[in-house]
Amino acid sequence: MYDDQPQAQPTKKSGVPVYERILQLLEAEGIKTLFGIPDPNFIHLFLEAEARGWEVVSPHHEAAGGFMAEAASRITGKPAVAIGTLGPGLANLMPAIQCCRVENSPVIFIGGQRGRITERRVRRGRIQFVRHEPMMEGSVKFSSSIEYADQTDEIVREAIRVAMSGTPGPVYIEYPSHVILEELDVPEPLPPARYRLVNQGADIDRLAEAVELIKAAEKPVLLVGHGVYTSKTGASVKELAELMNCPVIQTSGGTSFIPGLEDRTFPYGFSEVSLDAVIESDLCVALGTELGEPSHYGRWRHWVANEANRKWIYVNQDPTSIGVNRSYDVPLVGDLRGVVPQLVRALKDSPRAPHPRLAEYIARDTKQIADLYTESCTRDDGTGNVPMNTARFITEATRAFPEDGIMIRDGGATVIYTWTYNQAKPKDVIWNQNYGHIGTGLPYATGAMIADHAHTGVQRPGMLLTSDSSFMFHIAELEVAVRKNLPLVCVVGVDFQWGLEVGIYRATFGEGTTEPGVHWSNKVRFDKIAEGFGCFGEFVTKAEDIGPAIARAYARGGPTVIHVPIEPNANATDKPQYSEFKTWYAEGTQ
Repeated sequence: MYDDQPQAQPTKKSGVPVYERILQLLEAEGIKTLFGIPDPNFIHLFLEAEARGWEVVSPHHEAAGGFMAEAASRITGKPAVAIGTLGPGLANLMPAIQCCRVENSPVIFIGGQRGRITERRVRRGRIQFVRHEPMMEGSVKFSSSIEYADQTDEIVREAIRVAMSGTPGPVYIEYPSHVILEELDVPEPLPPARYRLVNQGADIDRLAEAVELIKAAEKPVLLVGHGVYTSKTGASVKELAELMNCPVIQTSGGTSFIPGLEDRTFPYGFSEVSLDAVIESDLCVALGTELGEPSHYGRWRHWVANEANRKWIYVNQDPTSIGVNRSYDVPLVGDLRGVVPQLVRALKDSPRAPHPRLAEYIARDTKQIADLYTESCTRDDGTGNVPMNTARFITEATRAFPEDGIMIRDGGATVIYTWTYNQAKPKDVIWNQNYGHIGTGLPYATGAMIADHAHTGVQRPGMLLTSDSSFMFHIAELEVAVRKNLPLVCVVGVDFQWGLEVGIYRATFGEGTTEPGVHWSNKVRFDKIAEGFGCFGEFVTKAEDIGPAIARAYARGGPTVIHVPIEPNANATDKPQYSEFKTWYAEGTQ
């Protein structure tokens, strides 16, 4: 729900154009970053946005602009805006729109359109025209067209409410050419956050039930998902974890580490102690997760052994999620920003004894991370004469990750290696987990870093950890990194193939079969491509040189691409814990 109580009306200002009013309404939500390629429908809006102090970013492909906006919404916790021109521009945005729907990202997509007044006059052969809304219907939570100027406020406000209510997601607003310059008599300035989302708490009786379960549990765990990160509730979750004195288990989508909880946070399925903690748990408090396939629905595989003795508390602001995938002992319907502080207040006077194995878990996990580094070194001959194993590529790159940085992940096999061999515990991780859309990494990196700087005033370093095939999708967005002088280091593992698909060929047909469609030229040099865009480029063949190359890049400032040859067979056939990853696609088989 929203806080819509009547407020004193400010002084009226006559003659506000529709494009300016849209910006006013978005500013009231704290939005001041815009991603898109301007066309005639938007040049007035772009110019006004720049004059109002907005960060206006034009990508080289509309899909990349949509991904930039999605990353902006993730790192700021606010809605974000992406714009596309009519016809092909909106079609190009569709990959990003679909991704936002699956990843629950509240992005407002605004599309240009031919004038509604003449839409039916010419029935065939119209230039650059398709009907956008039918194309959008299955991919957005809300869609509408501003056919009359005086609809601007109601349509923009409804779009924002729908994007942020229940399970967040994308919305679409159409901006036909006949209303671009029409003027409105509206209040200005708009009161800040007039239509802010109320942080709805949970039912008091059900909350009391949850508190009693937490007090009674001996071995509770907190299961922390992607929603904790995007709702920016990490500080409250830290208080809850400390009051519960328990381990924190990350879902595959919730891979950002909450400051202060790094040592007790373990990735589900890929940390040895995470499995012990889950199997032995007598209570699971699930926050910000849909409990989908990567978590085995919270009811099979690692959860089965102790299911009869385990209680569940589930927090979700969408009531339709209750009872989906599994049942819960205490479902708490409400926003994490409201419910978690409620739990914290209720538990403050009832300190719990520590989880009996928490100290052991922390020590074992620390040792596992160190052992994985040592083990990765045994996979590499150290000479640089042969491509290094992906495990060593990951350990060396993540050991050099800056403590205050933003980590962006992309790729197929390299991401699987990262789950196992990651040596860093970043506070901000941006990647495409639920939809599996590779190629998002570079636009995610630029969008997140630009929006974070606009939101906080601090330009933090970023590291994109990716592979060659994924990096090629939107490589043109390197120019955006150069244009904005972002301290972004792209560490690219290069094996000149689609590694996962090569592995599938060999698993299906055996070694030595032809593998059409999955290999490409071994003459590509990403460091040289980067230099052509105005970045710095480095070519690194020895694992021990990855860390120094990353350090040099951050010392120089601006964007750098580091080309690292990696061993092709490792990506194809030797992926760590691949059997665990495959269980995500088991269609619920127990």
